[in-house]
Parts: sequence; C-alpha cells; structure tokens
Amino acid sequence: MSADPATHPIATPLPDEGYRPGACNIGPAEVAQRRRAAVVGTVVTVLIYLVLVALSSGATPAVSRASRFVVALPAAGTIVAWLQVWSRFCVAFGSRGVANFGPLGTVTRVEDPAALRADRARVLRMVGAAVVAGLVLGLLAIFIP
Repeated sequence: MSADPATHPIATPLPDEGYRPGACNIGPAEVAQRRRAAVVGTVVTVLIYLVLVALSSGATPAVSRASRFVVALPAAGTIVAWLQVWSRFCVAFGSRGVANFGPLGTVTRVEDPAALRADRARVLRMVGAAVVAGLVLGLLAIFIP
C-alpha cells in the first residue's frame, strides 16, 4: 500500500510546509537546534580522535591504536544529527509519533497508523545508516595514522 502524505490525518493540522509521514516531521526551529548539535558533535568527535591519536602515538603510547575505535560512538551520534538536519526528520520525534513545526518544546501527535509506520521505518533507516557509518569511521580511526 503506497502512503500518500497528503491523505494522512494527524491529531492537529500542521502548516502546509509541514508534516509528511516518513519524510519530514520538524520545522525551522527544530532543524536549527539539531544543526547546532551536529556542529558540536562534529567538533567533539574530531577532538576525541585527535586526543586518541596523540595518546596512541610515540615510543611509549598511553593507549592502544585499537582504543581509537571509541570514535565510532560520537561519530554515529553526530551522523544522526546531520541526517536530521538534512532530511528535516527527527529520529526521537519519529519514534514517539510526534512532529513540531512551531516553537521549540511544542509537539503535535501523529495519529494515523500508516503515518506512524512510515515514521518508524524512517527512524530505523536513519539509525541504521548512522551506526554503519560510525562503525566505518571507528575502523578508519584505528588504521589511519
């Protein structure tokens, strides 16, 4: 069954540029908040990597090169944040069945079962992509000098 975003009712109508099941569940204020988190996450991930490189280098390294794999965790989180910015879709909101196109802290409940399924399928794809990318970056962190 193909889901037509225009035919999925939700509890409270959202603006025309708003909610599309499995495609868009956040507006400009929410996107801006996730962009800030993504930038901070990027900086933190790079700093963790650089510290681990410094600690795992030299004649008597303080940590093993394999310890650099921990970069996979913040990298995966940062990738989720960037995916949310680019797609205008919040993973947490999709999991909870809500959307927000107004001020931060306000949400509208998604009531349509097909829309909820589309949102949760999108959540799984985004988290899966972030986990795989995080694992790849963790492995690269081990093998790149």
